[in-house]
Amino acid sequence: MEEQSTVRINKYISESGVLSRRKADAAIEEGLVTIDGRVAVPGDRVPVAKDGTPLAEVRLKDMLIVPDDRKVIVLYYKPIGLTCTSKETDKTSIYHKFDYPMHLNYVGRLDKDSQGLLLMTNDGELSNMIQKSRYGHEKEYIVRVDKNIDSDFLKAMSSGVPILDTVTKKCTVRRKSDRTFYIVLTEGLNRQIRRMCEALGYKVTYLKRIRELNITLGDLKPGEYRELTVKEEKELRRLVMNGRS
Repeated sequence: MEEQSTVRINKYISESGVLSRRKADAAIEEGLVTIDGRVAVPGDRVPVAKDGTPLAEVRLKDMLIVPDDRKVIVLYYKPIGLTCTSKETDKTSIYHKFDYPMHLNYVGRLDKDSQGLLLMTNDGELSNMIQKSRYGHEKEYIVRVDKNIDSDFLKAMSSGVPILDTVTKKCTVRRKSDRTFYIVLTEGLNRQIRRMCEALGYKVTYLKRIRELNITLGDLKPGEYRELTVKEEKELRRLVMNGRS
């Protein structure tokens, strides 16, 4: 007997690249989706083989839906107020706003009060390689704090700050204005920049990620996204593989 598991019908549709999960839910509610000829209902599950091959015929109207094995990387501008979580019950989840016609996972996190560049992909291997701090992949942020910064603050931030029972790695920090600075990290501790600033007596009032490796936020606005260009993706994969070696 072939080993199998099941996948929620809305996830199956989104991962097939036909509709986003939100639009899949709407199509199911409207009775437009069938599983082996039966009208699907919310919460239905599709049986799949161990290798991901569907063991049932899923259709949207008359269109057969099959898994999509394309590797996709998307640059998303995460707005303030959204949470990097896949929990459907969390109404602040980015997936309630990120309306892409395929399920993609976020690469790393930005906390609810932060905004900016968030890579989204279905390439699990690439995602894992980007997130491993030992490879030293750069992430750049622009940060504003609640009072003026001085040379002592910049030196302390760049030299390493004791937080979470460790000391942060040395990093690049440069002043932008009296209360604003740029910082380039090669690790990703939980709420790292906020904790570093708090340890030095400052409170972050604005935090935006503007670059990850070679990918920059550019002129995207909050809530907007775009797929990487062929050139961007090629360079990203080269940098990731070089870091791996």
